[in-house]
Amino acid sequence: MFWRALFLVMLAPAALAQTTEKVDPFAPTPNHARRYAECMQQARREPLRALPLAEKWKAEGGGLGARHCVAIAMFGTGKYVPAATQLEAIERDMGSDRPGLRGELLAQAGQAWMEAGQAENAAAAQSRALELRPQDADLWIDRGLSYAAMRAWPRAISDFGQALTVEPYKVEIYVLRAAAWRNAGNPAQALADTERALTIAPGDPEIMLERGLALQAKGDRAAAAAEFNKVLKKAKAGSETAKRAEAALRGEASSTAPPPAASKR
Repeated sequence: MFWRALFLVMLAPAALAQTTEKVDPFAPTPNHARRYAECMQQARREPLRALPLAEKWKAEGGGLGARHCVAIAMFGTGKYVPAATQLEAIERDMGSDRPGLRGELLAQAGQAWMEAGQAENAAAAQSRALELRPQDADLWIDRGLSYAAMRAWPRAISDFGQALTVEPYKVEIYVLRAAAWRNAGNPAQALADTERALTIAPGDPEIMLERGLALQAKGDRAAAAAEFNKVLKKAKAGSETAKRAEAALRGEASSTAPPPAASKR
């Protein structure tokens, strides 16, 4: 399952760059499109080497495609704020054309802002993206994560609910919303969401972990311990899920979020 942390979206450089395969290279000619594809491939695999080459192409007049490649290479090298501002600038410079593509660029900017630890800027970019792509469940999830990072639990819960209206059988969303309900002080609603998730993916250890945490928050320690033991039987030994279940059994303070993983965007 593709869990996302509620406090930190931990994207691998390739995770953001993978989206670019869907992005039109802003290419007026086949040669330009080919150069864009090559640049993006290198930005995914070797961002440190790709960045100066992309900047050189930009200086030569590579246009929006070159600028996009620069932004992705920046992201891959950990320059999250410049990457975010570059992506937002590209979107602005496109004017009113191609709202779907502009929304995707803003979604990428939101991810970069989250990596920079600037959840408010992330939520702002994602809000603009949602105006352009209101049926994008991943965008609702991303903004929900940004609100969760700000501990704005009601807003996070609302956004995860919006995502479920688009993709009602996506287990990840139920678990994220359950964690948000738990952090908002409503373990009963958290349990309800984990039960829904288990009807879709019975026996999933990550759902069971969240269910145990909800039971723990509700004060039912015996039931929580039983759930954590079930998790340990299902989860791979040494996995993050298993480690969290072991920590919960030891009575250590539980994390407020599902374990982090790469975003699909």
